[in-house]
Amino acid sequence: MDWTSAQLRSLVELTRRGTITAVAQALGYTPGGVSQQIAALEKATGRQLLRRVGRRVELTDAGATLALHAERILTTEAEAVEALERTRNEMSGTLRVGLFATAAAEILPPALRQVRETHPGLTVRSRDMDVDEVYDAVAGGSVDLALGLDYPDVPIPRDPSLRVRELSRERFSLAVPAGAMPGRPEVSLADTSDLGWILPSAGSYYGRAVLNACRRAGFEPRVLHEVTDTAATLALVEAGVGVSVVTDLMLRLRPSCLDVLDLHETMERHIVVVFRSFVEHRPAVAALVDVLRAAAGRRFRPA
Repeated sequence: MDWTSAQLRSLVELTRRGTITAVAQALGYTPGGVSQQIAALEKATGRQLLRRVGRRVELTDAGATLALHAERILTTEAEAVEALERTRNEMSGTLRVGLFATAAAEILPPALRQVRETHPGLTVRSRDMDVDEVYDAVAGGSVDLALGLDYPDVPIPRDPSLRVRELSRERFSLAVPAGAMPGRPEVSLADTSDLGWILPSAGSYYGRAVLNACRRAGFEPRVLHEVTDTAATLALVEAGVGVSVVTDLMLRLRPSCLDVLDLHETMERHIVVVFRSFVEHRPAVAALVDVLRAAAGRRFRPA
């Protein structure tokens, strides 16, 4: 069959994400580009792979069958690339990295400088994405590896086909409006039971991790503002409308006039790198993981 990896990957992502628009966002295409990839795949196979149902599309039986085999084909192709790269003496090629905004600001720039100095033949392309999407992005092959966050209270699901390597750890503190708790360098989460909170969605890993910690402390946080953006969260705390937990990395994103208090409870998040297991010994991947670990270690407490 005369098809391409990009066409097969579009089909596989459609089985995971359900809409052309979501596939386009995941792969960095336009919706029209994804539709063209699927149309070309239908032409190559001589089969109708999609059918329209209202405003959505769904796979036909032929589409579902091909998607199942396409995933195996893409995995085999990636394994072949990894095996070929191990035969090289020089460090070269292109790696696609997915990362969340705070990692893009603090970890990626020094890592890229180090790559240019030590591995000039290696090209790194990065994509900013929602932190809860990086795991699926690696599993789907839209990026080669990704920086993500893992919470001990709500750990990332461990898929045997993926590897999760810890780069560093951050401990949470409590951000409160300036002067709201004078003379208290340390507080317990239970001390906030009567206060309003600013938190991400309870459906996010971060939101669930904070909710679990508060419930262990014996209360249900009163969430007044459901906010994902860290800078917006800090601005709301500064404005005096609620409290939130923060890390040193989060505080660097926006200089703010607020008080940061130590928490009696140990509440952490781990900065991790995620990649597929069969590329673990690929020289370029191993080199970039080492560089990312060094860059993270220089900014946070080493893992």
